[in-house]
Amino acid sequence: MTHALLTLLLFSAELEWTAYGGDSGGSRYSKAAQIDVSNVSQLARAWTYRAGGLVKPRRGNSPALETTPLFVEGTLFVTSAVGRVAALDPATGKERWSFDPKVNVNEGYGDFTNRGVAWHPGGTILAVSVDARLFALDSKTGKKKWEVSLREGLRIPPKWFEEYEETSPPCVLGDVVVVGSAIADNGRNDMASGEVRGFDVKTGKLLWTWDPAPNSQVGGANAWSVIVGDAKRGVVFVPTGSASPDYYGGTRKAPNHANSIVALEAKTGRMIWSFQTVHHDLWDYDVASPPVLCKVKGRDAVAVGSKSGHMFLLDRETGAPLFPVEERAVPFSDAAGEDASRTQPFPSKPPSLSPQRAEIRPECKERLAGLRNDGMFTPPSERGSLVTPGNIGGLHWGGAAYDPQHALLVAPSNNLPSIVRLIPREEFAAARKASKPGQEFTAQSGTPFGMVREFLLSPDGQPCHMPPYGLLSAIDLDSGDLRWQKPLGSMPGAPPGTGAINLGGPIITAGGLTFIGATVDGYFRAFETATGKELWAFKLPASARATPMTYVHKGKQYVVIAAGGHGERFGPSSDQIAAFALPE
Repeated sequence: MTHALLTLLLFSAELEWTAYGGDSGGSRYSKAAQIDVSNVSQLARAWTYRAGGLVKPRRGNSPALETTPLFVEGTLFVTSAVGRVAALDPATGKERWSFDPKVNVNEGYGDFTNRGVAWHPGGTILAVSVDARLFALDSKTGKKKWEVSLREGLRIPPKWFEEYEETSPPCVLGDVVVVGSAIADNGRNDMASGEVRGFDVKTGKLLWTWDPAPNSQVGGANAWSVIVGDAKRGVVFVPTGSASPDYYGGTRKAPNHANSIVALEAKTGRMIWSFQTVHHDLWDYDVASPPVLCKVKGRDAVAVGSKSGHMFLLDRETGAPLFPVEERAVPFSDAAGEDASRTQPFPSKPPSLSPQRAEIRPECKERLAGLRNDGMFTPPSERGSLVTPGNIGGLHWGGAAYDPQHALLVAPSNNLPSIVRLIPREEFAAARKASKPGQEFTAQSGTPFGMVREFLLSPDGQPCHMPPYGLLSAIDLDSGDLRWQKPLGSMPGAPPGTGAINLGGPIITAGGLTFIGATVDGYFRAFETATGKELWAFKLPASARATPMTYVHKGKQYVVIAAGGHGERFGPSSDQIAAFALPE
């Protein structure tokens, strides 16, 4: 399943920084320094807003609150899990206006969320809804200016309504609004196609379309993570996911731009360059991490992470690696009709942010019996393969934050190996009928194999591999080395310091702080950016599967995060958006 995030261009004298929405280059860095390493321990809740959207659909997943607020022109803009847009007073959290896209919550969405809005300096808020509509709203009143259906004009249209979604805001660069899509990409070999499109901000007119797999029947390869923009160059940087279906590639052998970071001219959609992070993906290793525009060894660069755990540092003009990348031989596939890539790209620096081979706890050794386990990039197989770091592993949609003061890139990462087994078509129906709790079956129709995957867990529900399960790492962008690395949070029921699964990202401030929620243990934390020392932690009403943001309003700095929860297994859900500030 895929997702999408956001970014846009900001113009506001009052604004310091607003997460993706106010940071077109995706740096997630704020010059705000009122809250710093000396006083962050005093941080207290300033206000709480209830976004709504806590509904239980008749089918499909429940909605999840993952919004990152946008602060511009003295107003804070947020979205609920079901896409309702609200304008808030930034000092009190009181609602000024709201817009309801009236989403049918019972359609059976896979990734049922909305991660925020974007802004254009003409006084326009750009928003999307999970049912694949793009809206332009008046930023002062919330009145709709125009609306576009994003399901129209695709090379391969979705067969079912819930297969094609929009979960996050677009990128606004100049007068062009650029959108990707979220596609349920593992059901068939011809899932909906993953075109990226540019629209006129003022009218909603389609300006251009870029197809990651032109002249083919390949679906997916869509951009569901954040698209970032370089305003000076007029370029958007697009991260793409895997082609359909995820775990069998015998029906999609033609070259394409899946699993890539692609530079497009914002006005025309012309491709300038493309760099592929995983060849012929068989592991659902999307480029889930939003690109980050930064400086590497003093050069304009773009950093991009993969679910594989690799972070690639590339020249912004050409896409050439700024540290050597080696094409290494990887395990072959023994699945009929598959033609796995003989090599995969491994950056020399920085080191992988997730383990490349799972170290299994003794009580789980028997679960590995008979599995194919050849380390990273072990292809799926009929006997079952251990996949490390797994489809929720590596760098996920939380992404990284860039600190230009210390030339650091701070990123969370996961390690959650899974077992993937290919099931011959004639055996698939019976296997799915006999499924066990925790197993996920997908048909991969149009191929010789269905698929089942499950996380490698012990009988006590803990991961079978040795901790840490989640890490927070700081990369020195001058040397490419790790400056520091530490476990991030703890899994429920596990000892402290084991690290936790995290979905959400960090921000960095000029006060020397890195703020991040993201972990399933429900804490919102502040770290000293230079050293990784934890300085503050606050237990939220539910875990924050979101990225925080910060802003300065009337001389006071606020830090805001959405606490929506990580699903029933990891505790309660919530519709609360919480703001923190120093006491008067």
